[in-house]
Amino acid sequence: MSNPSAPMAASSTVAEMSTAPPHTKVTFPVSPVPKNPLGEGAYIRTAAALIIGDEILNGKTLDRNSHHFAQYCFEHGINLKRIEVIADNEEEIIEASRRLVDKYDFVVTSGGIGPTHDDITYESLGKAFGQKLVHHDETILRLNEMSKHRSWVGTQNAEQLAATHRMALFPEKAEVIFVAEDIWVPVVRLAGKLCIFPGIPALFQKMLHNLTFFLPLPPKNERPLRIQIFTERPESIIAPYLTSLQEQLKPHGIQVGSYPVLYKGVYVSLIGRDFQPKDAGNDNIEGKVCLIEVAREVELEIGGKIASEEEVAAQKSRSATPEIPEMAAVEKKEAVIAGVEPPETNTAIGHWGKAKY
Repeated sequence: MSNPSAPMAASSTVAEMSTAPPHTKVTFPVSPVPKNPLGEGAYIRTAAALIIGDEILNGKTLDRNSHHFAQYCFEHGINLKRIEVIADNEEEIIEASRRLVDKYDFVVTSGGIGPTHDDITYESLGKAFGQKLVHHDETILRLNEMSKHRSWVGTQNAEQLAATHRMALFPEKAEVIFVAEDIWVPVVRLAGKLCIFPGIPALFQKMLHNLTFFLPLPPKNERPLRIQIFTERPESIIAPYLTSLQEQLKPHGIQVGSYPVLYKGVYVSLIGRDFQPKDAGNDNIEGKVCLIEVAREVELEIGGKIASEEEVAAQKSRSATPEIPEMAAVEKKEAVIAGVEPPETNTAIGHWGKAKY
């Protein structure tokens, strides 16, 4: 039995997965970019997210990571096909991870990689892909270096040290990718597709964006454009027109969506490739539909106005459910501990756990 009066080395996953504190400058080399795991010339087309954690399912923690991942995929032209939330259960993790990796090009998991008994993601994924777990020496080195300033480090007993080192116990054939010079936690990749992330939103977001340089992403001309048109007309009034419009545009790969704002109106969303009109000097557009021209037509038909991303965000903010103060405080603390700057100074992270775009 461990000594209950001894400082608990594994008392806080947030603290142990933190980046260097403000007064300590600790940096590590970033991993080199590996070969394309999908094969030369191939790139990610489809993706899925597997959110792991009892705390998500029982309502204790709000899942922000899947939302951020969805935004990331859209921005980079990846077709996010599925988001699943499952418990900290070995059988569920094994089944879901195998199924998603078999079906999609890029799969992320979030959560379950801390030092406690219910953090079973690495172990379960090792079993899913037939690999035993081994300690990763470089990760332990970085963990020790990043944690040496903490008061409890020198007082750990054997059980507490073993708990700490569980966070560096990876499937033996996994790729270990260090994506940031100030974060000791690596992205662990299995089967060339499945990337394992921590559940802390600030870390998840920072590590995901830093992983961009290691991913075979779609070329920019494959990425979609979204145009939104706002109208004050009721959704039922414009529904027949939108149904007809979707039938016309479906062969051109353009998706039409309708999203009401309570008591205010409706946003009509058009998503498709960004082909430029002929009058912009683009002669290679035969048989293709220009999205901005469609948007202008929709404006006239529904008595609406094309809205900028800033206008849409402002409208959503005014209509959003008020934030739970306790949850906001916890997320702010996690972000500060993780070394992510406050919203006003960080260009990648907006409100706690939310991207600006």
